[in-house]
Amino acid sequence: MQIRVKKLIKDAKLPTRSHFDDAGMDIYSTEEVVIHPGEYHPIKTGIALEIPYSFVGLVWEKSGLAHKGIKTVGGVIDAGYRGEIMIQLRNFSNVDYQIQKGDKVAQLIIQKIEIPELVEVAELTETQRGEGRFGSTGVK
Repeated sequence: MQIRVKKLIKDAKLPTRSHFDDAGMDIYSTEEVVIHPGEYHPIKTGIALEIPYSFVGLVWEKSGLAHKGIKTVGGVIDAGYRGEIMIQLRNFSNVDYQIQKGDKVAQLIIQKIEIPELVEVAELTETQRGEGRFGSTGVK
């Protein structure tokens, strides 16, 4: 599979894998940003992708950032989207977090998806769980 990538700014970095068998590709910032505690901030990447039909780009946080309280919010890139990939980050810590130009800010996983046909019905099939919600299987 090939994913076409367009640089929207000259010095944008293309996504990379640190190891050949990594599921996620690292995504890089093209700007310097300070994210204050509790703040959300969209991070520019300077790239656009051409994800094939029946695939999706899923954006996940980097474990090193998550360990510092910096998490991705949102994170679905549809196949039809051709605009700049923006990484929405939130600072869950109690200290400012500085992002430098060229820093890894997230990881991108390209995944095959099914495109289902929805069929409206009057009833659904019965299951053992039924309508059990949060905690219905026990919480410890």
